[in-house]
Amino acid sequence: MNLHKNSIVRDYVLILIGSFIMGFAIKNIYDPVGLVTGGVSGIAIILKDQLAIPLWVTNTALNIPLFLVSIRIKGWSFIKRTLVATVALSLSLYVIPEVPFLMEDLFLTALFGGLISGVGAGLVFISHATTGGTDMLAALLHRWIRHYSMVQIMQVLDAIVVMVGASVFGITYALYALIAIFALTKVSDGLIEGLKFSKVAFIVSEKSEEIAQAIMKELNRGVTGLDAKGMYSGQCRNMLFCVVAKKEIVQLKDLVVGHDSQAFVIVSDAREVLGEGFIEFKQ
Repeated sequence: MNLHKNSIVRDYVLILIGSFIMGFAIKNIYDPVGLVTGGVSGIAIILKDQLAIPLWVTNTALNIPLFLVSIRIKGWSFIKRTLVATVALSLSLYVIPEVPFLMEDLFLTALFGGLISGVGAGLVFISHATTGGTDMLAALLHRWIRHYSMVQIMQVLDAIVVMVGASVFGITYALYALIAIFALTKVSDGLIEGLKFSKVAFIVSEKSEEIAQAIMKELNRGVTGLDAKGMYSGQCRNMLFCVVAKKEIVQLKDLVVGHDSQAFVIVSDAREVLGEGFIEFKQ
């Protein structure tokens, strides 16, 4: 129970940190130069330029009806973490001082804006939340547009916002915004997958017993033996199956070679591993 509570507390801390990082990027990188990267934050940048409406006001005002509809349709459990992230983002847009930088170089602005906001978004996403906006709208629309995925719907919504931004700030700024979007996506995806990626090793060796004992003792990882038959040789052997962290794969290969330099080893990526010393199951 304590572990579960600690996990929940950790998630909410990450949501707050990630939201404030995103708020900093929006307020001090994107907004000063008019980079509209989609979402409610992009709409907020457009309205601030055209009507002088503060960023936090637009972010709050546009998300309120989305949350009200989501609570009625999806329920409280669907939106509670996203509500915290959205409130934190609006708060960050209000309290973070406006200190623009990198304004002289649009490429660096787009690149580092994407990198910084990607870190923030990644922290929010790995905590099972979003910052509302087009993410939540896409989830709602998906109830009626089932033949399109949520990701496809969200991409269309963000593209519309980017095109509106292009009409306000010009096509050049919109193209630089695409660089920011690309960097944001790569960093957030890398952060999410980097925390979950592991390595899978299949080992065929005449010394499988010794290798298995060494893996369990030196790496403290479990090993599964599978009956395998070589169809060319007709020989039956015990093939070892083992999952290790990325940083342990070099040690694993050295360990195998140390016991049998003729061993046949296959290493591949595991995108997510749950339990047994890896990622805990979410209750």
